[in-house]
Amino acid sequence: MRLALFSRTRGIAAVLFLAATAAGFSADRQFKTSPTLAIEAQTLVKLLEEAHYNRDAVHASDYVEVVPDYMSQIDGQRLFFLGTDRALFEKRYASSLYWNVRALGNIDPAYEIFSVYEQRVNDRVNWIFQQLDKDIDLNDHATYLVDRSKAPWPADAAAADELWKERLKFEILAELLNKKTPAEAKKTVHKRYERMLKNVGELEGGDLAEIYLSSIAQLYDPHSTYWSADTYEDFGIQMKLQLVGIGALLGVEEDNCVVKEIIPGGPADLGKQLKPNDKIISVAQNGGEPVEVIGMKLRKIVDMIRGAKGSRVDLLVQPGAATDPSARKEIKIVRDVVKLNSARAHAAVFQVPGKDGKTIPLGVITLPSFYGPAETDEPEAEKSSASKDVAQLIGQLKKAGVEGLVLDLRRNGGGFLTEAIAVTGLFVPHGPVVQVKNQVGEIQVDEDESNTTAYDGPLAVLTDRFSASASEIVTGALQNYGRAIVVGDSSTHGKGSVQTVLEMRNLVPRLARSPDKTGATKITVQKYYLPNGSSTQLKGVIPDIVLPSVEDFLPIGEKDLPHALAWDEIPSSLFDGKPLDAKILTPLREASQQRQNSLEEFAYLRRYVDWFKMRQEQKRISLNLDTRQAQKKSDDDFQKQMKAERDKLAKNDFPFKEYRLGPPPPPKIKAPKKADDETVADGDLDAADDDDDNESYGKADIPLRESLRVLEDALALSPNRQLWVDDHAPLTAQTSTKS
Repeated sequence: MRLALFSRTRGIAAVLFLAATAAGFSADRQFKTSPTLAIEAQTLVKLLEEAHYNRDAVHASDYVEVVPDYMSQIDGQRLFFLGTDRALFEKRYASSLYWNVRALGNIDPAYEIFSVYEQRVNDRVNWIFQQLDKDIDLNDHATYLVDRSKAPWPADAAAADELWKERLKFEILAELLNKKTPAEAKKTVHKRYERMLKNVGELEGGDLAEIYLSSIAQLYDPHSTYWSADTYEDFGIQMKLQLVGIGALLGVEEDNCVVKEIIPGGPADLGKQLKPNDKIISVAQNGGEPVEVIGMKLRKIVDMIRGAKGSRVDLLVQPGAATDPSARKEIKIVRDVVKLNSARAHAAVFQVPGKDGKTIPLGVITLPSFYGPAETDEPEAEKSSASKDVAQLIGQLKKAGVEGLVLDLRRNGGGFLTEAIAVTGLFVPHGPVVQVKNQVGEIQVDEDESNTTAYDGPLAVLTDRFSASASEIVTGALQNYGRAIVVGDSSTHGKGSVQTVLEMRNLVPRLARSPDKTGATKITVQKYYLPNGSSTQLKGVIPDIVLPSVEDFLPIGEKDLPHALAWDEIPSSLFDGKPLDAKILTPLREASQQRQNSLEEFAYLRRYVDWFKMRQEQKRISLNLDTRQAQKKSDDDFQKQMKAERDKLAKNDFPFKEYRLGPPPPPKIKAPKKADDETVADGDLDAADDDDDNESYGKADIPLRESLRVLEDALALSPNRQLWVDDHAPLTAQTSTKS
């Protein structure tokens, strides 16, 4: 399995949401490297040394970096460990770490380091509880460094106490600014650290092994990792957009497993019995003995609820709408395939005002990822893949009479390399799409082998800084061929590497025979290059037309990741195409720039970008209550003003008709969010409001609106439709074929 995959988080989002919770702290827990895990650890290091693209750049002496990297993974804000801890760990483990893992498969240092962390957390939380009983002065003029991910650990216990005094003020201020009384603020912080003790107590040996072995893999590059059996299972769900289960998003609130959302079309949705806010009390398998799940780790509850297609799970729930907390209801659900259709490609036809005042129908296809077909017993015709879905949507849009098309790849982090090639082939006839080079310098050219295209009309590609890997392959290839105008942030993400996923039990006969669940590894085996030989690594794909964006001020690019591979280039492949001519791009850029200088929506966007940039540059936050209240009022006033402007701009949104594959999904059924709900993340700062949750296209989507205008400008350059399929017109499809 070759992947051009981008992921900024270690966990994989699944339909049954995974979160840390439950059991209590136990200072005397002892973890040891199991025989199965030892084999996996040895196998991982051998794979990295023999098959990783960057294998020659990492030496045994570099393994000293695993110690601080692992410490940072479990103490991300560098609040609990001490500088003396790091020095001790490096002295104790650094010289022997490589040989322990390579020769013995021993990862006991992971457990020993964690044991210190667990004790530090326990001691610190008890200290916090004592401090919360005291008066806390919020009238001084101290400040707190909000992002400590790159700060040093406090040198010693005294320095840690001073740091935590600031941290507590910071947290209490945040609650006071959310209109809580001082007593309520302290209670909220107290509960937060009670939960933290539970979270730490819930971490198991397998979780720590995953973090530690991933720290080793990421010495080679940021996209290599080790996955536990559970994480590997969730990865498969994400890539194939389906799982077998009941179709519910779960979270944990105060030891209770709570239904957060019902997935449209899943068994729970079709049964109409399980509701958001219901609390699951116990789980039984097909009439068997019920197991109470109160206080249980969510991962274990998820495993109990998932199961084989056609099997039954019995849930005892406390209805969320019940006024009597003793109310109970038994629900029987037959497990089935749950398709995550919200992650499939979808489309719309927008009616865009033209130069003559008439509206022009322009299509948009939104592709969230380059997913592949699932390995199920479904008929082949019912299996979905990115290329198949995009082809079907193109057919629907052509029947609707669109005169141009935008391929929206924003926030598309990658997926299957084969799907990236196939999607490119929908727009470009037979020819090279991507070149890949392995660790010994061998170059392979991957081509689209079809001599036909699904769409040969005017095309734009919309990208952002989260468009990565497979998205960059498609965008860069279409730009190389002169087939599309690229619009978006100043660059795409910049991930130019290819990973392969290897399941451990398939590599080692002893693991294949073991009854234990085994993990997998994802390692980088190739770098990829565009047809013209240029790498997208670090630099990404530079759009033809750049739009203002807050994302340009976030550390979210490949160049911001540790151990990122270098940029380089290789000779061009032989392909029948060339980038768009300047006499085409220049008028399009000038027209867009004129709009950016004159339209109200771009003035709105620049104000937001400027404000966001200012806030990003504010590294330290005041711990003075009056100062923070004044800043909050200013920020609230600004946000209210921006929301009012956005609502006003939304009135000018282009009308559209949506196209979905299959019947339109019903609205999502969600539980109301709570102020302290940590199981569902808030949206991005520039994301649509919550009332857009059931809309495929959000209000006042300025980048999308501008990409449609750019496409309309391009149409105006050649109003004759036929010119768009001939070689002498801008944005032409290449009509010649390869021999």
